Amino acid sequence: MWKKAYEQFRIFGEWIFFGSIVGIIVGIVGVLFHFGIEIATEYRIAHPWVLWLLPFGGLAIVYFYHLEGMDKDRGTNFILVSVRTNENITIKMAPLIFVSTIITHFFGGSSGREGAALQLGGSIAGKLGRILELDEKDERIMTMCGMSAAFSALFGTPIASVVFSMEVISVGIMHYSAIVPCTISALIGAGLSSYFGINPTAFLLTGAPQGISFSMCINVMFFGIIGAILSILFCTTMKKISTLYKIYFPNPYKRVFVGGCIVIALTYIVGTRDYNGAGMNVIQWAFYGGIEPFAFLLKIVFTAVTLGAGFKGGEIVPSFFVGATFGATISNFMQLSPSFGAALGMAALFCGVTNCPLSAVILSVELFGGENIVYYMLVCAISYMLSGYYGLYSEQKIMYSKVKPEFINRNAE
Repeated sequence: MWKKAYEQFRIFGEWIFFGSIVGIIVGIVGVLFHFGIEIATEYRIAHPWVLWLLPFGGLAIVYFYHLEGMDKDRGTNFILVSVRTNENITIKMAPLIFVSTIITHFFGGSSGREGAALQLGGSIAGKLGRILELDEKDERIMTMCGMSAAFSALFGTPIASVVFSMEVISVGIMHYSAIVPCTISALIGAGLSSYFGINPTAFLLTGAPQGISFSMCINVMFFGIIGAILSILFCTTMKKISTLYKIYFPNPYKRVFVGGCIVIALTYIVGTRDYNGAGMNVIQWAFYGGIEPFAFLLKIVFTAVTLGAGFKGGEIVPSFFVGATFGATISNFMQLSPSFGAALGMAALFCGVTNCPLSAVILSVELFGGENIVYYMLVCAISYMLSGYYGLYSEQKIMYSKVKPEFINRNAE
């Protein structure tokens, strides 16, 4: 018995140590990445003319990946595969995604940052695992620690970061063996972010319901249904436009250049720069009802055109944009505050596109507060079930049926 107890505490101590190392290194890189994105965004807003250079920024991205022999980079999907199969992650991914995402934001491409964060954290932590000569299973845990630390450093949501890294790999199976090191990494990542003056992402709700009522539950169920449909549209559009690019522009240089030109044309057609970059300012406006009725559809198009062409970044912040603007828009027809509608929309979209209901509920609590957790649970449950087997990440394994208690083990479409 004492021998087993000693072994358990020895492993516990090792993971405290390893989780701390990952949290510090990835957390610092995440902080630098945040400031890089912030500086790029501020410069683009102050100098709108840089949008005209977007196609050339795209050419630079494709060239950088070609130079490092990563022409067929699979992005976040490769991180998911590496955790499941322990496939070797090259450390080249970290600087490439770091620089390429900043280029995309600097010149006005529509993308997020969390996909880059997962790749940053996963590749750095995977390399640390090999340096420390950990075994195959421990290397996988290290990769999840990196994902947690990077996500937490960027968003300041440590609990959701931990659960997301354990849930997103194989939906239906939670990798609880990683919970201690991932928690340590996420807390350190969030702590470093706070130390350097980065405020955690949060939204102030106004006009949110007090208590639970039957009528409000019906409204929230409606949000879940429409949110699931919209998440399918989002994922399908992303994949279809990417496929069309590859059919008509098989050359990656032509593809990214044409994509950059299309983003420029769309920007001038709609007459606003709201859809360039991540759009966090528009997400904030949505909580006060200050958005255009079809903003959510336009963001889907801008993001699909940008990322499908070969620019880099992530899809989760754009999904926040889509969910918040959609929720604020339909709240006007349901006698709900735009603020609460935006929160429900964000929760439903994030859940639908990632297939991670627990992460979505916890993220909602960290972003909006826990007063309405029952409604977040309801909207995420419905969105998860009705969004089917679609998802942003084709390498994500959905291990169980969403409607019956049976083992199916299939990829997201």
